[in-house]
Amino acid sequence: QVRLAEAGGRSVQAGDSLRLSCAGSGRTSLSDYTMGWFRRAPRKEREFVAAISWDVDHSHYADSVKGRFTISRDNAKNTAYLQMNSLKPEDTAVYFCAAEYRGQLLNYTGGYAYWGRGTPVLVSS
Repeated sequence: QVRLAEAGGRSVQAGDSLRLSCAGSGRTSLSDYTMGWFRRAPRKEREFVAAISWDVDHSHYADSVKGRFTISRDNAKNTAYLQMNSLKPEDTAVYFCAAEYRGQLLNYTGGYAYWGRGTPVLVSS
């Protein structure tokens, strides 16, 4: 069983930066898991944000965040991160991390078996 816990979400102003973290707990190492970040804005479906592969640290981003967000991982800390710069009001959402054992860099929710409960980000203009 993989348990994921997001942290770092809070209220910020447009243009600010924020770093979210996703920590794995228990005896499972996340080093064998492709990690993804998704978000769900009010009244919208959950959407893909970014993903990083388990083996060679390849990453993939949604067009809406490319150049502003960076996904990374620290296997020694069993944690994945999402660095968010130049935040916009449209980035307001609950952000979820997800994990898939040795998975592909997939941009849909069905590609990930394990999910955290989310952390809210509110960007004010």
